[in-house]
Amino acid sequence: MHDYRTHTCGELRGDDVGKTIRLSGWVHRLRDHGGLLFIDLRDHYGITQVVADPKSPAFARAETLKPEWVVRVDGEVVARSKETANPNLPTGGVEVRASAIEVLSEAKELPLPVFGEPDYPEETRLKYRFLDLRRDSLHRNIMKRQDIIWSLRKRMRDAGFFEFQTPILTASSPEGARDYLVPSRIHPGKFYALPQAPQQFKQLIMIAGFDRYFQIAPCFRDEDARADRSPGEFYQLDLEMSFVTQDDVFETVEPILRGLFEEFGGGKPVTQNFPRIPYAEAMRKYGTDKPDLRNPIEMQDVTEHFRGSGFRVFASMIEMDANTRIWAIPAKGGGSRAFCDRMNSWAQGEGQPGLGYIFFREGEGAGPIAKNLGPERTEAVRQQLGLGDGDAVFFVAGLPNEMAPFAGQARVKVGNELGLTAKDRFEFCWIVDFPMYEWNEEEGRIDFSHNPFSMPQGGLESLTTKDPLDILAYQYDVVCNGVELSSGAIRNHKPEIMEKAFAIAGYPKEELEKRFGGMLRALQYGAPPHGGIAPGIDRMVMMLCGEDNLRQVVMFPMNQQAEDLLMGAPSEVTPKQLRELHIKLDLPKAKP
Repeated sequence: MHDYRTHTCGELRGDDVGKTIRLSGWVHRLRDHGGLLFIDLRDHYGITQVVADPKSPAFARAETLKPEWVVRVDGEVVARSKETANPNLPTGGVEVRASAIEVLSEAKELPLPVFGEPDYPEETRLKYRFLDLRRDSLHRNIMKRQDIIWSLRKRMRDAGFFEFQTPILTASSPEGARDYLVPSRIHPGKFYALPQAPQQFKQLIMIAGFDRYFQIAPCFRDEDARADRSPGEFYQLDLEMSFVTQDDVFETVEPILRGLFEEFGGGKPVTQNFPRIPYAEAMRKYGTDKPDLRNPIEMQDVTEHFRGSGFRVFASMIEMDANTRIWAIPAKGGGSRAFCDRMNSWAQGEGQPGLGYIFFREGEGAGPIAKNLGPERTEAVRQQLGLGDGDAVFFVAGLPNEMAPFAGQARVKVGNELGLTAKDRFEFCWIVDFPMYEWNEEEGRIDFSHNPFSMPQGGLESLTTKDPLDILAYQYDVVCNGVELSSGAIRNHKPEIMEKAFAIAGYPKEELEKRFGGMLRALQYGAPPHGGIAPGIDRMVMMLCGEDNLRQVVMFPMNQQAEDLLMGAPSEVTPKQLRELHIKLDLPKAKP
């Protein structure tokens, strides 16, 4: 017999009754039922019930066991009676009558329980992550994660892609976040950077002629944590294709994502043909470039109904600045003063002066705005939005770029409060036609708004003849249920376009050659048209596991302060290590 096990704890069935077997695992739960000791023995594969009878030589040892001790059990498989069988366990039709129990290792008193799903503080859970991972829900999520990654690899190979690995130590690059820097011992005063993404390398792979690349790629960004973004590091399905248009990328990626969500989404409906929404339209209709299309509400511009109207708050704003817009958020079923007042109070809690509204009853509009706007204009608003008795409309006013975030939040709030947002489905869309540039208010200059290596729509001509803030790019995001899964782009494959694009963003040719010389040289030796995308693995797994926090689907996450409480990172290093790296610390002075 094997030293530790003949079977796993998830393996035994009715066909094994009568066999003498050996199991090893963790003591999951102990129960004393009138002299009989019941032990739920757990390993990676499942749970088997072990019974120790007072007459058995194993009983004395069984009485000493504690939760999470690791034990080896010898015994006979017996059938459980119909009354005692557990239909919720694959092994629930049998149990093991223990003849011998040996303790392989003991466990100290647990800082957090493994049995059940208690809500423990994050600090405790992360410090003792190896215990947290023993919990059934986390164990299931991590195993589902590897199934998802396995499926993605197969789907990518079936789609004609090849898996290549790219460097981890590379040069700093403006990808939109801070780099993690690694000092060089051999080259004093110089630093490597951990890649924010394999962006340049995957483009170089296309230039080298490999045609279709993918990688389950680790990425590193020194940015603050969020529920849908781990601090420090994350993984993405990185891919790139040669000789493709934007449509080719969409037609390749859609079936991969659709198939993945159908396979692991628990039967929830998945969008079959992803709609394509221009960035400007998304901002106008949804107040965000990450719209949750499960929510049917679409905002509309009703500025003209308020121009010169008796509702002076909005009318005067329009008179003072011609760029002012009034956006309407239709709320079907929200036509009560109580709901409208509740939304107004919510807006004030968000730091807004309020949320104006009209609600409709008995064929006319009600509320302060309707009273001042007048019946004809109020009716025109109702007609435009297709509303009726029992419905309401909320208004947000201001400059679009400034009011869009709050308007988007209000749309989401209304949809959720009225039960309009469908929950049990996956709604995908593409956001396209992003601006190539944006105004960097902090630095007072034009900057890239998205990926700096993207192809501008119109090519070199648009860069030389258009206002930079009017130039669109072949850039796109794929969004699911209001979560951005990925950004992507058709890349610029011509050196003269790269030089001009970076010059507009304030990079003279000398700086461009210094920072991106490898890419610039590569484009000068025959680069194919190419493009790609990189959906986030962690976010997709989080959605497919039905979780709201990445901590629930990442094996060893950091906390919100980017600390690894289990391993004690980041940590101080020795003076010798600093001397080898030619580094002297200039730490901020402690506050008195």
